[in-house]
Amino acid sequence: MIVGFIDTMRDEGHTVESICRVLSEQGCQVAVRTYRAWKQAHVAARTIGDAVVEGKVRELAWTIDERDGRRTMTPEGLYGRRKMTALVRRYLPDASPGSVDRAMKSLGLSGVRRSKKLRTTIPATDGRRAGDLLDRDFTATAPNSVWVADFTYCRTWAGWVYVAFVVDVFAQKIVAWHAATVRDVELVMTPLRIALWQRDREGNPITHGELICHSDAGGQYTAIHYTEHLALEGIHPSIGSVGDAYDCETVERLLAA
Repeated sequence: MIVGFIDTMRDEGHTVESICRVLSEQGCQVAVRTYRAWKQAHVAARTIGDAVVEGKVRELAWTIDERDGRRTMTPEGLYGRRKMTALVRRYLPDASPGSVDRAMKSLGLSGVRRSKKLRTTIPATDGRRAGDLLDRDFTATAPNSVWVADFTYCRTWAGWVYVAFVVDVFAQKIVAWHAATVRDVELVMTPLRIALWQRDREGNPITHGELICHSDAGGQYTAIHYTEHLALEGIHPSIGSVGDAYDCETVERLLAA
């Protein structure tokens, strides 16, 4: 940029010495010999190669909307270094993994990595919880007689998001859900409140003492705040075993569908 500015000023008739002196007065210290060294230097082959590779990576990672000029990331923009190198070499056979890696770093691309599976069922430290009232019998003879509560997680561009559900076993229907970025008690309390409100709004409120709400042994479902709310609503808590994939099979089946 500085070299280009000095070249422009020279084309207008100014000497290099006067241009550098004015630049120095404005806080941009550029010596005449430095400018001449820049002009005589040759661009390294690696610099040229990296520029070509970076242009190709940018072309593969984004598309430009011709109507409004907005950039949209392509699926290839999620590639890691090895897959991106293989893709770039289809167009530039001499591209090295190092040049692709430098191009991805320059463009802010890192690829999607597999991370460790998150644990959602973390039992309470005191080990105290309600008993299992269902014993894996996920059937119901009427609405609002058996509910199953659980939560899962999914990856988004902003990070991990947890989604809690309440399912009516009789209807095999998700009656309420709630998403949050933290897995605290409110994550599971909110869909419970929504389910109670929704059933009352539909003219089918729960009957005090006739509803069982089953969940896993996660600390959110054994928290005092959650269990007290169940008691106030006349809902019988039911807690399954720890780390049992079949324990909340009703919710798992609905999520898979």
